[in-house]
Formats: sequence, structure tokens, C-alpha cells
Amino acid sequence: MRPIHWIGIALLGLVLGVLGGWLWRSAAHNTGLIIPPELTQLPTFQYPDLDGRMRLSTEWREQILVLNFWATWCPPCRKETPMFVDLQEHYQDQVQFVGIAVDDPEQVRTFADTYGINYPVLLGDLTAMTLARELGNRFEALPYTLVAAPGGRIVFRQQGEVHRSALEPVLQQLR
Repeated sequence: MRPIHWIGIALLGLVLGVLGGWLWRSAAHNTGLIIPPELTQLPTFQYPDLDGRMRLSTEWREQILVLNFWATWCPPCRKETPMFVDLQEHYQDQVQFVGIAVDDPEQVRTFADTYGINYPVLLGDLTAMTLARELGNRFEALPYTLVAAPGGRIVFRQQGEVHRSALEPVLQQLR
């Protein structure tokens, strides 16, 4: 085979590869395969709490639920935790805060004791970040907070630190 044939075959392969990749990406994007649509309903999930008991999300299905994905090393998480503690105390049985920590269990225990966390803290792992992504956290950033109405319909999402001025009106409207 002459060198010109090899160049022609290589160029044809390159063109077919680029065209195939473009078609696949276009089709996948149009069907939602690249970035799946975020869930509008809270799915069932389970993680152990700080005492090692498995906690199932359906436990809070009939309550207003504030779900917060966080880590001890995350500065905005440290900033918003006292607000969550205060709001949990204020709303008591009307709203249930639940934290999903993506972190070392011992550091989470120390953090929970230091900050006086008065709501369930679940110990997440990499599957917790998958759950957060399915719930709309496309960049898997921490903290990530969402609010679900009784029945599990998601009504609020916040990537990054959530402020009381954004969260409390949502809670008051759902009560």
C-alpha cells in the first residue's frame, strides 16, 4: 500500500470518529443521557446515623424536610450549621432537618458535638454525592441543601451556603 492510501484511511477514520462522536453527543443530550434531569420527588434512600442505625428517608416523608449535604472541612457548612440547629429548635415537629455528612465518621461525631446538632446526621459516602447529583447538585459541591414538602415534592434547592433569609420563607410557606 502506498503512503497516500494510509493518509487517506487515517483522514477518513478521523472524520468518521468526529462525526460519530458529534452524533452520539447530540443524541445523548437530547434524550437526557449526559446530564439526567434533576428529580422533582425525593427518592427513597438510607444511610447510617451517628449511632450506626440505618435510617430510611421514608421516616420523614410526611414532614417538611430540609436535607443538607455537608462535610466538616467545608467552611460554608460550618457557617450554616448553627442556623440549622436554631431553625430545628424553632420549628421542632413542624420541620425536620437531616444532615448527610460526606466525611470521616469520627470527625462528623466531633463536629456534631461541638455544634450541638439537634437533628439526625447520616453518614454518607460516595453514593451520597450521587444522590445529591440526582437531586440537582450538578457540580457535586458542598454544601447542598434542599427542602421537600410533605410527601417528598422538592420545592427548594441551594448549591453553596444557604442563608436564613432564603430558607425560612420557604419553611413558613409550607407550614
